[in-house]
Order: sequence, then structure tokens, then C-alpha cells
Amino acid sequence: MFTKLLIANRGEIACRIIRTARDMGIKTVAVYSDADRDARHVAMADESFYLGESAPAQSYLRGELIVDIALKAGAQAIHPGYGFLSENADFARLCEAKGIAFVGPGSDAIDAMGSKSAAKLIMEKAGVPLVPGYHGDDQSNATLVAQAKAIGFPLLIKAAYGGGGKGMRIVESEAEIQANIDSARREAASSFGNDKLLMERYLRQPRHVEVQVFADTQGNAIYLSDRDCSIQRRHQKVVEEAPAPGLSDALRKQMGEAAVAAAKAIDYVGAGTVEFLLDKDGSFYFMEMNTRLQVEHPVTEMVTGQDLVKWQLIVASGGALPLHQSEVQIVGHSFEVRIYAEDPNNEFLPASGKLTFLREPEHSRHVRIDSGVRENDVISNFYDPMIAKLIVWDENRSRALSRLLGALESYRISGLKHNIEFLSNIAEHPAFASADFSTDFIGRYGEALIGGSRDDSDTAFSLAVLLQLLLRASRQVVQQGNQDPYSPWASLGGFRLNSLRSHSVSLIDDEHQTRHALVTQDGDSFRLPLGESELVLSGSLSGDQLLAEVNGHRSKVGFNADADGLTLFLPSGSYHFREIQGQVLEESASSEDKLKAPMNGTVVAHLVAIGDQVSAGQGLLVMEAMKMEYTIEAPFDGVVSEFFFAPGELVSDGSLLLSLTEEA
Repeated sequence: MFTKLLIANRGEIACRIIRTARDMGIKTVAVYSDADRDARHVAMADESFYLGESAPAQSYLRGELIVDIALKAGAQAIHPGYGFLSENADFARLCEAKGIAFVGPGSDAIDAMGSKSAAKLIMEKAGVPLVPGYHGDDQSNATLVAQAKAIGFPLLIKAAYGGGGKGMRIVESEAEIQANIDSARREAASSFGNDKLLMERYLRQPRHVEVQVFADTQGNAIYLSDRDCSIQRRHQKVVEEAPAPGLSDALRKQMGEAAVAAAKAIDYVGAGTVEFLLDKDGSFYFMEMNTRLQVEHPVTEMVTGQDLVKWQLIVASGGALPLHQSEVQIVGHSFEVRIYAEDPNNEFLPASGKLTFLREPEHSRHVRIDSGVRENDVISNFYDPMIAKLIVWDENRSRALSRLLGALESYRISGLKHNIEFLSNIAEHPAFASADFSTDFIGRYGEALIGGSRDDSDTAFSLAVLLQLLLRASRQVVQQGNQDPYSPWASLGGFRLNSLRSHSVSLIDDEHQTRHALVTQDGDSFRLPLGESELVLSGSLSGDQLLAEVNGHRSKVGFNADADGLTLFLPSGSYHFREIQGQVLEESASSEDKLKAPMNGTVVAHLVAIGDQVSAGQGLLVMEAMKMEYTIEAPFDGVVSEFFFAPGELVSDGSLLLSLTEEA
């Protein structure tokens, strides 16, 4: 076994690998960029080395430098995690040439599966069923358009050397073909350095079921459970579970054996995932093989009781698989959800900024958190906006789902937008509870899952008013400097402001809605007019909890208060408010606002030229941030006057991107 391991990655996966290595007595070496100098994975490792600037191309994608660091540190092996260099055959080949063990398959296997088109040819020869499509080398526009028409619609265009939904487009008609080819090529080149595309018939409402396979250097290959990853947005997985619900034992065995056959067809070694599309009639089709550890591997660990990173290290050091196929046991059910810094109510735009408040659910044998961040860490716009993975387990699916809902309710984040409420809405949806889903689940039920009006907004507002009044009194106690515990100024629950019997509070929420309250104080309580009724409020503060009483109903509400405002954590989700002093001007989105950058990111392309006449809704410019493209559209008919940023330039959230002169 190795004595020292370099982890060529960052974030939660680097932290997760370090934990297993430490348990095995293996020393760990971390690498970091400018943005990650104080990151959690750096603090956890035994030693760390600087790579370069924050952008991945200047840091985590510098394969030769990473290998040089491994040699310098005396590491015998490199674990690439997932993403970055994990499926880069040249990097694996470089490790092999330098005598360093690459914790993953050999470079030939990565090459074989790295191109989705080449992989389909191999799978076809191995007898694995394929979806009809085109995966040839002729990438001319004429050939791609002709093949698209021949395959028919709906059509799926995919980056041949990609994953994670990047470079993937659904085409519904002939008129959409060329624009989607151009967009997919551009994103594929940006994300993977290769713009080759493939196309296949798009199956409506299939399920995405994948199989975890493992193989060693001694000829052993097995499958370890299956996973359902059908809950996706933009072809990126949001919720995963193991085992996949509703599969017969015969179908489960058939898919597992097909996955092992796929691995053996390329002499695979290590951990891999074979992904299938499962149609309603029980037919399944090979989609791709990921030659690395998957983000969702923890659900397989939870139901098998195995540590897959430990298995990887055993196999990479020449050892045999710890189990034979007959010894694999599946116990209970597990879910994983990905906690992201993003805004589901604004097209899932990624968010960057500081995690000013972070409270995770209590860890136990039922609840696991894989995270690479801590409170006050910054979510950078240079990398994937994942905050953590929440994994739960219980004896069956319904009990595991209850665990998931409870854990999501106790997960508390403030400082930036996140998707916890969105994930809770998915877990609570009747169709999800009954496992009636497919890959279009979010598209089908989006209105019920994303945002919408919450019926406790009045409750949140009234609690925010109470919290603001208690915080004002608390600050006044501190300013008075009174140390007498029996002084009325020291009581946060029953204070009196004898010279001020009424209080004005103006709060604005994250939807830019402003509400005003004129509260009268009556001894220890406050009276808040709300609509046609009046609420009687009282309470006290205990750490990060508001102990509130509203019209006789007592509750404990988690909160965070900082310079950015107040955040209340209610069962339905989190509510953020900012207090506004003085006269409040109503905010409205002007036409110019729609030409501003909606996030920190990079300008990818100009879709029109200066002087072009454009129509409302026409794409003008493409931005990219955190691996996602976003198109800026014309808010009105006009003429493009000027671009303020060239392709490749970084822009800040709110920067004006271009000037558009409105037609008279």
C-alpha cells in the first residue's frame, strides 16, 4: 500500500479522499490555487503545494506541474477525484511514464471511453444495446445537419468528450439544428478542450439508471448496486438514490451484467460507472461510461457498507477486490442531494460569495455530509458552486425519504442563494415519493418545485419584525454597557423603551418586496397590525434561536443576523430580509438592467456585431460562470451600439455588458 498520496483536486471530493487515506494510515498532499489558499482540503492534508492562479487552466489542470509536485513530495500515487484531470488520458499516461500510480483506470481505457462516439462503437461490438444515433468522425456542418434530419426529432446533441450536461442540447425541429450545433460546439470546446459532437434520438421520459462497477488487475470485475439519477436539471444530476426503485431482480441483474461486460470490453481497472437510459417498457440503452469515481458514489457506499475510495486505493496498489459478486449485499435505501449555491427562482444562476452562516444537520449513521467548505468560506465563481452533498440512509425508501426531509429542514445557510427549498420541494412531491419519475421530472413539475408563493410569508415577516426589535434592544443594552443582570436593560425578552412606545420597521425581502410595520409596545409584548388583523408578539433570543410567541403560539426559529441582514429558517425554507432606514424607493428592473451581467463570469461570445439591428428576445452575448452558459437577450428592438467586454474577459455581477439603442 502507498504511504503518501497526492490529491489532484479540491473541495468536497478532496476532503472525502483525505479522510479515507488518513483512516488507512496514508499521508496526504493537497494542491491549491489562489482562490483556495485557505480552503478546507488544504487545512486537512498533511502538506500542500501551490499550483497557480484561480482559473482551472492555471491551476488544477496543470498536469505536468502536479506530477512534478508528487515526485517532489515523495507521493507514490495521485488520486484525481472527479472533474479536472480525472478522465484525462494524457495525464494518466504521464503518471505511468513517471512511475506514479494513477488511482483510476489505465490511459487506454480512458481513451476508449473518453470519446462517447468511440465508446458506442466498442459497446456495439460487446453486445450492449445502443440508442440510434450518429457518432462519426465527419464533423462538418453539412454532415451533422443531414444526420440530424435522418435521426429525427426530438434529437439530443452531446459533446463527444464531455459530461455533467455540458455541450448538450435538445433539438425539437429542423429550424433549431444549426444554432444548437454551434452552441454545443462552443460549450464543448470551453469545458473539455474538444468540440467534437455526437447525436442520438432523444427518448422522452426515460429514467437514468447507472451501475457502479469495479475491476482489479487480477481479472476480477463486479457490480456494486445500481443508482437512479433521473432527477436532473440541464442534464445535471440533482437527486440520486440507491438502489434504483421499482426494478425487478431480473432486470437489476441484467443491467449489472451488461455493465460488467462493458468494463471487460476495455480491460477496465478501478472504479467506473456505466450509465443507461431505461425506457418505460424495461428496455435499457448504453449512454456512456464514466472512468472515475462519481459524485453520487456515497449512496452506493451507504447501501453496501463499503468504502469505495478505499477500494480504489487497494486496486491501484495492485490488490484484489475485497469482495466477490456473490458477497455483495444491499441493505436499506439511500438518497443524495447536492446543495448548490444557486438561485432556483432565477434560472438556477450560480451564486458566489461568503457563507456567512452555516449549520449542518447532525451527523449520524443515518445522515452524512460530504463538504469542502466551512462557515465564512467563499464560494468562488471559478469552480462548481457545490456547497455540500447531503446523504441519508434508512431501512427502506420511505424511511430514508423522511430522513432526507428532516435533514434538509435543519440545514441552515445564509450569505448567498441556495437550493435547499428546491430540494425539499422535490422530496415532498407525491410523484417523487411514489417513484413515478423520469429525466423530465423537474421540467414537468417545475412550477411546483421552483419558487412560487409561500403561504407563510406573513409569518416570516412578523417574526422578522420581532427579531429586529429584539436585536435593537440587545444592541442598546451593549451600548449602555450595563452589567447588572437584574436590570430591565439586560432582559432581551421583556424590555421596555419608556420613551419610545411605538417602533417603525421597514424590511425588504429577496424578491425586492418592501413592507412597513408600525408596532406599538405593550409591556413585554408588541402589537403588529397585519392586514385586517393584529398580531401580539413577544420573545427572546437564545444564541442563534428566536424564542417567539405569536398570538399564544410558541415556537423556536433559527436565525442569522449579520451586516447583510436577517435570515430566518422556517420549515418551508429560509427567508432573508434587510432593514431599510428612512424613505424607501421601490425597486424596478429597467431595460438596461437586462443588459447587465447577472453573475460574476466570463464573456464567451458576441452573437451579433456592432451596428446590427436586433429584435426583442434575440440573443446578443453569451456568458459563462461555474460551468454554465447564460445568454443575454435584447429587452427591446434596437441597434447594437457598443460592447464593453470582449470574449474571454472577466466581468463582475451587475456590470453593463453592451449598449443597445432603442428604435424610435
